Amino acid sequence: MQLKRRTFLTAQLIALVVGLAAGALVTTHGAWGRAPLLAQAPDVLPQVPILPAQMPLTTGTFAKVAEAIKPAVINVNTVSRGGGQGRTPFEEFFGEEFFRRFFGDVPERIPQRSLGSGVIIDPSGIALTNAHVVEKATEIEVVTLDGSKHKAKVIGSDKKTDLAVLKLDDGKVKFSFARLGDSDKMQVGDWVIAVGSPFGLQATVTAGIVSAKARQLGQGPFDDFLQTDAAINPGNSGGPLVNMQAEVIGINTAIVAGGSGIGFAIPSNMARKIYTELASKGRVTRGWLGVSIQPLTSELARSFGSKDTKGVLISDVMPDSPAGKAGLKPGDILLEFDGKKTEAPGDLQRAVGLAAPGADIKVKVWREGSERTVDVKIGEAPDERESQQRGGSRGGAPSVLGMEVRPITPEVARQLNLKTSEGVIVARVDEGSAAAEAGIQRGDVIREINRQKIRSTGDYERLTHDVKDGDRLTVLLQRGPMSLYVAFTVGKG
Repeated sequence: MQLKRRTFLTAQLIALVVGLAAGALVTTHGAWGRAPLLAQAPDVLPQVPILPAQMPLTTGTFAKVAEAIKPAVINVNTVSRGGGQGRTPFEEFFGEEFFRRFFGDVPERIPQRSLGSGVIIDPSGIALTNAHVVEKATEIEVVTLDGSKHKAKVIGSDKKTDLAVLKLDDGKVKFSFARLGDSDKMQVGDWVIAVGSPFGLQATVTAGIVSAKARQLGQGPFDDFLQTDAAINPGNSGGPLVNMQAEVIGINTAIVAGGSGIGFAIPSNMARKIYTELASKGRVTRGWLGVSIQPLTSELARSFGSKDTKGVLISDVMPDSPAGKAGLKPGDILLEFDGKKTEAPGDLQRAVGLAAPGADIKVKVWREGSERTVDVKIGEAPDERESQQRGGSRGGAPSVLGMEVRPITPEVARQLNLKTSEGVIVARVDEGSAAAEAGIQRGDVIREINRQKIRSTGDYERLTHDVKDGDRLTVLLQRGPMSLYVAFTVGKG
């Protein structure tokens, strides 16, 4: 099953399912408006939540749980000016200005409005929702149970777990909030309720049970969903899955297409870790072991003298990696990581990814007929480090300059009719940044910064490495056949 997005139009509730099969998974990414949907400051959890810590279901009704949680649940309304209307991958990369230069004016794109859900988890207005709910949003407005409207901004987003953190009204207002519970304590068969805005219907409550735990849907190494039969529909994305103590034990994120009544939620314990990092650093750091792994088949288990097929076979170890430095070898069967059994590759990938870089972890391996324990100091995933060094890759922390650049390949040079491959091309400009306010656009080629030539991404990184808020930059751009200078003060957009 592959996870896919679903959007809904106002005039008709038409599901635009993007994927390979009718029975595939779709995120409950719903919209209620004129066009399709696109859609934690402190790292210490709240000390005095307004919701009761204990709320046993003794009256045969979910009313008290619903009454307690609904004030913390929000509608998340977004506006985006990207996507839609037949945008091509080429246009997505170079931007509309490139097409205007070579193909004339294009029709004005209609702002896209979308709707999702979220839950406030801190009285200062820190809320959790899905990353896909706020992806590409240029404006975010949330509506609370009493009908109050509040501006919100994304303070961190992690596509790999589909979680985003919002801050409402810049923390100037105190809000009702919910407490994050312990998803590990939930058992299959436990009662839960889901709260959100399916089809735009605010504060809708549905009930069901935890149907399964640790579901892996083939969306990546961090799949670890709670499965529930509580009705989750388009528009519920980002809303809470709640236990009978009115604690959030999951963030609703996906459903199975076809109205089968099966939904999935990000476990609160995973959400808590991601939220804490996003709120404090604006990005997520993930652990790295530095091994290639594969499932342990019965034939492979016999050939390596293992007792059973529970474990992960290491097929290669990268030089100078944490695994290499710790003495792990190809042919080792990894049985436990930090005290938790690793029965399949997904178990190990998830455990390593969620481990803190720099942490000292004990791993148990099967080697040459016996078990042994190896101490490993976890590294930081190379793609996460590179993302930070680039200063603003997609889904990472935004660059201090407010834009992302890429090298000019020969193909790009031909497409843009450039005489040389020197310089860097602007691939993304952050909405509202100083670079955007100065007029820098996707597809622009940067030739100079502060009168120093830019020949490659190395020059760009060298000249921007120590740039900080308040610094003044003068940038020479090439835009089509013309050159122009722009000047701006960093951080003053």
